[in-house]
Formats: sequence, C-alpha cells, structure tokens
Amino acid sequence: MTNVLSNNTQAILLLTAPLIAGRSEQTRELLTPSEYKRLARHLHQLSKEPADLLASDADEILRQSQAVVDAARLKWLLGRGFALSQAIDRWQARGIWVVSRADSNYPQRLRDRLREDRPAVLYGCGERSILECGGLAVVGSRDVDDALVEYTESIGRLTAKARKTLVSGGARGIDQAAMRGALEAGGTVSGVLADGLEKSVMNRDHRRLLMDGQLVLVSPYDPGAGFNVGNAMQRNKLIYALADAALVVNSDFEKGGTWAGAVEQLGKLKFVPVFVRSTGSASTALTALLNKGAFPWPNPEDADGLVEALAVAPSTTRASALPSQLTLAADDDPSTDATDAPVSPVVPPAPVVLSTTPMPESPEVEMAVATPAASPQPAERDPADDLHDAAKQAILSVLKAPKTIGELVDALRITEGQLRLWLGTLVAEGAIRKTRKKGVLYELPTADLIDLCSAADANDRSGAQT
Repeated sequence: MTNVLSNNTQAILLLTAPLIAGRSEQTRELLTPSEYKRLARHLHQLSKEPADLLASDADEILRQSQAVVDAARLKWLLGRGFALSQAIDRWQARGIWVVSRADSNYPQRLRDRLREDRPAVLYGCGERSILECGGLAVVGSRDVDDALVEYTESIGRLTAKARKTLVSGGARGIDQAAMRGALEAGGTVSGVLADGLEKSVMNRDHRRLLMDGQLVLVSPYDPGAGFNVGNAMQRNKLIYALADAALVVNSDFEKGGTWAGAVEQLGKLKFVPVFVRSTGSASTALTALLNKGAFPWPNPEDADGLVEALAVAPSTTRASALPSQLTLAADDDPSTDATDAPVSPVVPPAPVVLSTTPMPESPEVEMAVATPAASPQPAERDPADDLHDAAKQAILSVLKAPKTIGELVDALRITEGQLRLWLGTLVAEGAIRKTRKKGVLYELPTADLIDLCSAADANDRSGAQT
C-alpha cells in the first residue's frame, strides 16, 4: 500500500471492514452499507466527520448517534485498533492501497455516478489514475465456447490499439478473455473484482503488469474475501460506472450477474450506453436486452472505428452538483444528492438495417443483427489526440538509445504514473517496443531509430553550416 491512511479512512475501516477475513467475531457487528450511509448523513448533520469518532471526546458523538446506530456497537467496532494495524501491515506487504469515500483521491467517476451508494472503502493495487480514464466495459458469462473467447480477446486487442482502457470484472470466461486481449496488446485495464484481490495481486503475471502501470485491480470487498454471489452482483455497477460505454458479449436469459447488471444499467442507473454483441450465434438474452434499450455493437474493424463508435455513443454521465474545489474534505454531504442534474436520456444511434456481419476471427458463425445503416460524420479532432501526439513526439525524441522508466522520467520530467500510461499506448501502437534486457527498457523499433538518428544528424549538420 503506497498511501498513508487518513484518520477518516481508518475510522471507516473500523466501522465497515472485517480486517481479518473469515473471523466471524470480527465481522458480525460490521455496519452494512445502508447503515454506514445513514451514519454518514447523521455525522454531516452534526458537522462532524468519521475521524471525530476516534477523538478523545467521541462519547458525546456516540450518544448523539444512538438513534441511528447503537452506541455500544459503534464503540466496540472503533476499539479494533490492533486488528486494523495488523491488516494494514498485511496489505502494505502486498502492495495493496486503500482509499475511502471520505478521501479526495477517491475515484471521481464512482463519486459522481454512485453518489451515496458508492462503496465506503475501495482496496486496490496498481496505477490508480487508470480508474479515471473511462473506456470500454466488456462483460459476459463465465462458461463460454472457444469462438466467443477468441471474439472477446479480439475486442480487447482492438480496445488497446484504440488507446482506450478496458474495464471488466476479472471473472473466468468473458471477463478474463477481454482483459487478456487488451493486456497482451499493451493496453491498460481496470479490473473490478468481487473476491480474491489479495490472491490476484500476488499472481506473478499480474504483478508484472501492476508494476508496469498497465493494470489496476480494485475491489470494494476485503482483499482476503472469498466468492459471494451477492458481492459479484453488486460490483457490476462499479464496472459500468468506471466506463464510457459497455459491451455485453453474452448472457443467460433472466438470470445471472451479467443479465442483472445489464438490466439494472438499462432500466435504472443509465450511466453509459450498453451495446450487445451483434454477430455470432443467436442469443435470446441479447435480443431481450436490445428490446430493453441496448444497442447493437457496430463491429468496428480498426482502432479508429472503435474510437468513433464510442465517440458517437450517447453520453449519460451525471454532472457533479458541486465544483471540485468545494468537495467536502470528509464524507460528501449526502443531502446534496437530490440536487444533481438528472441523468441525460439515452439517444438512439443512427437508423439500423439488418446485416449478417461475421464475427472477427470466427467467420463461420453468423447471426442476423441490426447494425448502423450509415457511418456518422467524423467528429472534430479530440484535444486528447493533440496531447497524445505531443507526448509521443517528446518520448520518441529522447529514445535515441534504449532507456529505463527512471531515465525517461528524468529526461521528460513528468510523473512515473503518467509516463507509464503514455508508454503503454505507444507500445500498443507499435511506435516503441518494450524489452527485458537487463531490466525493462523502452526503445524505438530499429528502422525508426535509424530514421530518427539520420534526421537528427542532418539537422546537426545543417546547424553547423549556418
């Protein structure tokens, strides 16, 4: 864990976290999410914050909170200081960081979209800035055939080539296939886990990706927690909330976490547009999701096509009621939730016609589906593209010889976290390559290096002549 826990976060952990997973005597009295939400609202009304419950004069606050949560129960939970110190040591040894909803660096997308219902605590490992990048969420069932696995891996690779983050849940099947495709193509991935965070961050392959800044894993549940169906269902809304759009590759009809999450997103939450796979074998569940307001996946053939598909997708992000500089230092004011701008309605894409577009890498499997009748007009150039081009030029200019992360940080004078994100996109593009000769090095492909050096020599000679 790379961050120091704030007093607010310590208090929230004591109230809501098991600290020692599997110890029933430590978990039986924990505050449920709804109980903590009520307590947070009550503390705000008292002009207090969670950290005040740890102060020497906390007895009066506990007495005033009796009507919300039993004071004796709160006192017992807050007295678990030794268990908390043990848990912190364990998390820190595994590189797990902790952030609470009272912290300013809590993911803004979860704060804006989930508001009072955002998890009280998030555990994670890896580059936290990836959580603010949006991207494409890809979800689906655990038990799938090889054709769907190959299809989903191709979606992951395309997402990486488009320099978009892949968001998924880390479960067996579709989730892992999407994440694997993106990571193998050098892309960035946000994995929202329902269980086993501690085990996942200790996985050798994951560890390298976490350290290289390609992968971030987060969970609202204790790092040592095992699988729980309810937890798996609840984390789905976090996947959608962290993305710009979502693709449902497959689902069971009217059952399972994928179906429940998609239906909740389409009917209630409406954070992002939901697409469904529009090629391959027919699916009763996907057809039903189309009838509930999902869109057919337009099957982009290249990175530009995927960027365009996401750019024209309807935006359903909630606006924040408070300017960032006015965000409360402790828990946000729950009473401001009702003042948020309403969710923007989902606007359908262009009219559609029937097509039998083959599934990428599986041309033998087809399904009649609705796809856009005509491509939308190209959007104006995104300022992010200009920023990307400038960063790319700066990085290429200092790579006349292979360099380590540290050497690049010194040369470019930017933060390591931001640099890793740029390097990941450039590796995915093929503009640079990453090698492991005596450590991780970044270098230009041979031909590009020759061209760059030749151009530099020519410029030097021209300058000398003048």
